[in-house]
Amino acid sequence: MAAANPYASFLSLTQTFPGGAPGLAAIGIVVVFILIAALRSRALQRRALAEAALQTMETEKRMAELLRLQAEMQGRLATIAEVFGSRQAEFNHAVNQRLDGMSQRVASTINDQTKSTHENLRKLQERLAVIDAAQNNIQSLAKDVVGLQAILSNKQTRGAFGQARMETIVADGLPHGAYAFQPVLSNGMRPDCTIRMPNGAPPLVIDAKFPLEAWNAIRAAPSPEAAKAAQQQFRRDMDVHIRDIAEKYLLQGETQDTAFLFVPSESVFAEIHENFEAVVQRGHRSRVVIVSPSLLMLSIQVMQAVLKDQRMREQAHLIQGEVAHLMDDLARLDERVRKLQGHFAMAQKDVDMIVTSADKLTRRGARIEALEFDGKGESAAAAESEAPATKSVESRTGMLKLRVVDED
Repeated sequence: MAAANPYASFLSLTQTFPGGAPGLAAIGIVVVFILIAALRSRALQRRALAEAALQTMETEKRMAELLRLQAEMQGRLATIAEVFGSRQAEFNHAVNQRLDGMSQRVASTINDQTKSTHENLRKLQERLAVIDAAQNNIQSLAKDVVGLQAILSNKQTRGAFGQARMETIVADGLPHGAYAFQPVLSNGMRPDCTIRMPNGAPPLVIDAKFPLEAWNAIRAAPSPEAAKAAQQQFRRDMDVHIRDIAEKYLLQGETQDTAFLFVPSESVFAEIHENFEAVVQRGHRSRVVIVSPSLLMLSIQVMQAVLKDQRMREQAHLIQGEVAHLMDDLARLDERVRKLQGHFAMAQKDVDMIVTSADKLTRRGARIEALEFDGKGESAAAAESEAPATKSVESRTGMLKLRVVDED
């Protein structure tokens, strides 16, 4: 520390001499110390300079290393930038391709959806048209139902409706003249329809007046008591109507002993047979049969078959006569066919003889062409012509071949 601070050493030396007057020794020591301090300071400076130089060299080395690293980093960055640029270009190209593909797919999908939408709209329009037509039909049917309800609400029009339906079934199933509508009986009564029976039997009477008021009252009854009262009224009305039919239309020797009571509804007919069995049995005892449209149609078909059988029996002698004429015609046809067969047989024989002559002429012409005039050839030809056998005749061109039997 003394060498490092000479002024502090000099002050300490001056203090050692009394009176403040330093001696020569002290001065020399001071000078020596100053020199030593100067040398040390120079050494320190040189060392500092060396250290600074070393630090500068190290700094330069570090700077050079940093520059080298920076250059490498710049090269790597350039390479990375180039790689990134190429990858970005490829990525952009791939993205553009995918976008183009997606655009095409989206466009095709949109076109398909548009087509399907148009097709669905077209089908929807067709269905709406069908629905409109069905709605129009329903409206017209509703009008018809309202009209039918209006018809059935009136007794006279309801009777006319049942009679019209019965007349339609009878007129469709039987020929004209086999039935009569509103005929007059000997007692002055007018049944709705009479059907002529075969073999001169009395006609069958059909009545189409069905008491529907009590039936409608049963359907419209608000309580079980009202429904029971309506059922009793319906039984009374049916009994009265069945008794009227039996008394007015069942005439001995003029009509059949059984009459039909026509019910113009299958559902009403089923309800009567299910819930009013006593009414049905009372009608059977009175020889009045309750029939529905289907049963009446079946009865009409049976009657039509019976009438057809009667007409066939009436025309049986005419049919037998026609069959006899047909057998005569068949006998004459058979005789003429046999004659024609004989003519064909004779013509076939003539054709065979002509073929035999043509065969002889062909062989003779062949011999003439070959200049075979010796007796041997003639005798052989004669023997060949006289021998009956199956031969094949060929023309000179070899195109015509006939197999014949020489009968001469």
